[in-house]
Amino acid sequence: MRTPFIAGNWKMNKNPKETQAFLDAVKGKLPDASKVETVIGAPAIDLTTLVAGAEGTPLKTAAENCYFEDEGAYTGETSPKALKEMGVDYVIIGHSERRGYFHETDEDINKKAKAIFKNNLLPIICCGESLTQREAGQTEDWVASQIEAALAGLTADQVKVSVLAYEPIWAIGTGKTATADQAQEVVAHIRATVEKLYNKDTADAVRILYGGSVKPANVKELMAKPDIDGGLVGGASMDPESFIALANYQD
Repeated sequence: MRTPFIAGNWKMNKNPKETQAFLDAVKGKLPDASKVETVIGAPAIDLTTLVAGAEGTPLKTAAENCYFEDEGAYTGETSPKALKEMGVDYVIIGHSERRGYFHETDEDINKKAKAIFKNNLLPIICCGESLTQREAGQTEDWVASQIEAALAGLTADQVKVSVLAYEPIWAIGTGKTATADQAQEVVAHIRATVEKLYNKDTADAVRILYGGSVKPANVKELMAKPDIDGGLVGGASMDPESFIALANYQD
């Protein structure tokens, strides 16, 4: 039985003071982690506040990126070793904005996944297609190739505890949302890809999220689909009441 997973990705928003205000607002209002796992991914400058404020609550924490080396002359990068020492739980990698704006490659993302596991963190690995690729009928091949590249060299046990996130680029921050059926179709294909690469036990264990304008109004329909285990949520995760509603979608 896969535990549902609701993760917020704040992107480059909120400062430490605003992070604390968010934590104060959601305290005592999130479900037990055995019922729904809740995570907030925040900018690096907010992580100290986020980790301290989440301690003793069901909320887990995620960095929005890391480098694939633990230390060195890499000005401006974030060390996965330091993230672990801070008490961070997850790291989001492979987001379309990182791929598009910062030219991260499949090889970069695979290196980061390995560095994350080396430091006993867990990755949230993103994949997704553009509108042009979808209209050309390339969605399944494109997404499968991203997953295959990201997971290269990882063990089945590592993949089982990873989180994968399908985020169609055309539905991120646009107000457009893949229908629940469209999302389910691609997420099921991702699960089938994992089974092909590993085995059915691994495919059945890995949690796969949908991301792309997820909000309280559509989360129940998405979560009703058999292969969708949660949401990677952008804008709707920044408002405390909205995030509380998403986390408590079962109520």
